[in-house]
Amino acid sequence: MDWNNTKSIFIMVFFVLNIFLLYQFLEKINDSQLESLTEPLTDELLKEEEISIETPLPKQKSDQFLTAQSKTFEKKDIQHLKNQKAKIIDDKKLVGTFKIPVGMKEEIQAADVDIFLKEYILNGSEYHFWSYDEISQTIICYQVADKKMFFNNSKGKVTLYLNKKGEIVSYEQMYLEGIKKFNKPKELKSALTAIGALYQNGDIDPKSKVTNVKLGFYNSLQTTSVSHLLVPTWWVVIDGETDLFVNAFDGEVIELNTEEKILE
Repeated sequence: MDWNNTKSIFIMVFFVLNIFLLYQFLEKINDSQLESLTEPLTDELLKEEEISIETPLPKQKSDQFLTAQSKTFEKKDIQHLKNQKAKIIDDKKLVGTFKIPVGMKEEIQAADVDIFLKEYILNGSEYHFWSYDEISQTIICYQVADKKMFFNNSKGKVTLYLNKKGEIVSYEQMYLEGIKKFNKPKELKSALTAIGALYQNGDIDPKSKVTNVKLGFYNSLQTTSVSHLLVPTWWVVIDGETDLFVNAFDGEVIELNTEEKILE
């Protein structure tokens, strides 16, 4: 073995490795500095446009991807469901019809819906109320993991159908299982930066109010596959009625309903 050549190779390898590590370090510093510069600018811009933030902004600074699989329902899953006839559609969807319709209060409340889910729906404690449509008489609920919702995800969703009396008469359910954290934690864009991205994208008008901001997950892979990659996502509500979403890793605005259009 030629020791001089071997030594030269080792020196070259370590040199390249050090350059790579230095590049990563400088990139991280630049990202941090850019974020610290962006937030005050965003704050000033929102004030100029009279856009007010009416809710405390979450402070979480890092998170991870999640992976999950669409559940294949089995007969044993429906054997002990309460007050209903249930059937499995194409292995992945559960459809239930209540023998006796379940009454709800005249004004639909998230807490009441969550109680219903725990009592009547398979793994119901893992879903949370999302919306009520008075015209179609439907209630939408999405799956939750680690207190974070899977926004707009048709594969982790329960749809409740009401009759004219406001009673729940049937439902459809899809469920994500095997939920695991994937890859190492990554730094998140701040909630304020996400709001700034939405403004720059033309999604927030002057004099608007930001009424809610929460961190959840959005389906990152637009596919009909049974496997799913979920990315941390900021949910921003404008004037109590408009739902907007921003990828919390790269700050990119997510097109509304994209996931639903592709997966349904």
